[in-house]
Amino acid sequence: MSKIVLSIFVFIVGINMCAQQQQYNLWEGEIPYNKKGISVKEIVKNYSYHKITVPQLYHYPSKIKGDKKPAIIVIPGGGYVREAFNHEGFMAGEWFSDKGVETFVLKYRLPDRELVENASYVPLMDAQQAIYWVRKNADKYGIDPNNIGVIGFSAGGHLAASTSTLFKEPVNSELKSEDVRPDYSILMYPVISMDDAITHKGSKENLLGKNPTSQMVEKFTLENQVSNETPITLMIHSSNDGGVVVANTENYANSLVENGVDVTKIILPIGGHGFGFRKTDEISYWTGYLDIWLNANVINKK
Repeated sequence: MSKIVLSIFVFIVGINMCAQQQQYNLWEGEIPYNKKGISVKEIVKNYSYHKITVPQLYHYPSKIKGDKKPAIIVIPGGGYVREAFNHEGFMAGEWFSDKGVETFVLKYRLPDRELVENASYVPLMDAQQAIYWVRKNADKYGIDPNNIGVIGFSAGGHLAASTSTLFKEPVNSELKSEDVRPDYSILMYPVISMDDAITHKGSKENLLGKNPTSQMVEKFTLENQVSNETPITLMIHSSNDGGVVVANTENYANSLVENGVDVTKIILPIGGHGFGFRKTDEISYWTGYLDIWLNANVINKK
């Protein structure tokens, strides 16, 4: 099969995957922090989403029936400037659904200062709202409200880690910490630190702006925000990641250990950055590690 034909086939499959999923808006009525009087059309190109003003969840129902199922919210990456919805979104949705996990892929607002106020906090607000929404609707979907987790990739990993550490004071002051704290966290080649020595500079600038205060840098340097209430965590990173250096994972994992949090850290010898759930990559075997961890800590949770 030629590369052109294969590309067209993958594109069509991806469109069908998206079209078949039920979508739910995160917010009813007025969406917090959206700038008034601005109308833009969401941009989607090659599964890359940006200019998002209406955050949503794409639902992938568990293919294994039953009650009190675990749930997961999938957070694609993209440097806080776009969201990679194919290999870090829809493919993940299918994978977790096959495993018996009720899955929701999050389309969150980006820190686009032309579209939103309080831009640095808007992605976290949407991610927290997603956890709250799934927990609130747990009975409807047969979900265990105490077994709702997050998986994030790259900058989406930073957002997932933000939900796992910055839950004590929700961005939406009407919610409580127990509404928005995930019960488990899976971080894939995550951006963690805002320290210039190891951060992903594009993600840092997009999230915090060109001249962030030291307080904002500290707040979103997530290895410094870990506590003994941070949820159980799986981290997977490649040692040759040229996009987000592996020190991000190393530092966060060390902080989890220091705070007595159960963490599994897997450093792959190769793989680079952004492999996600692509089945053609040379390290697609990484999902075997995920499967083992998920069964031990989530699906067969005691």
